[in-house]
Amino acid sequence: MKTVLVLAPHTDDGEFGCGGTINKLIEEGNDVYYAAFSACQQSVLKEFPSDILITEVKEATLTLGIKPENLILFDYDVRTFNYRRQEILDDLIKLRTKINPDIIFIPALTDIHQDHKTIAEEGLRAFKFKTLLSYEMPWNNITFSTSSFSILSEENINTKVKALKQYKSQAHRPYANENFIKSLATTRGVQIGAQYAETFEIVRIIL
Repeated sequence: MKTVLVLAPHTDDGEFGCGGTINKLIEEGNDVYYAAFSACQQSVLKEFPSDILITEVKEATLTLGIKPENLILFDYDVRTFNYRRQEILDDLIKLRTKINPDIIFIPALTDIHQDHKTIAEEGLRAFKFKTLLSYEMPWNNITFSTSSFSILSEENINTKVKALKQYKSQAHRPYANENFIKSLATTRGVQIGAQYAETFEIVRIIL
């Protein structure tokens, strides 16, 4: 059994980037933790409660199979992470001590969103002696190396879609729809002769 830690700058990033793989890893008996650093209360649409994403991430991660006690929520303001690097690094080091994960999923180091980039860079600093894989977010990735893949079953991808549907407050996003999610997984599957897959950029692999 492996211990896996998913670092999500904002609630829902982990599901978009590696939701199918999270579900697959849990099915295989691995222990998966999910740490989200912001519930984006400053940017939630006015028709929703400001803390709606806290409710939604709990429902979404449970749908993927993550145990409620393995969901860790921090309270950083959206788009301020680059001003609070040391605090974030301190939190990551505490997670490293507490969880001691074998595999860490992070955003791409070249992700153009300032919060995503900060979590990727501080994640690398905190977990440089561990296996690190960057997940794909095409709307934020100018370049992305599809250097490793996770083959997904139809059940894995359907569970990912179901999890993301819990985010009703984010349904207006152009990438938050079943057609896009499945077509991207199909595209990545075609690259390796599978029906569905998610792809990851290798930052470091420890064998």
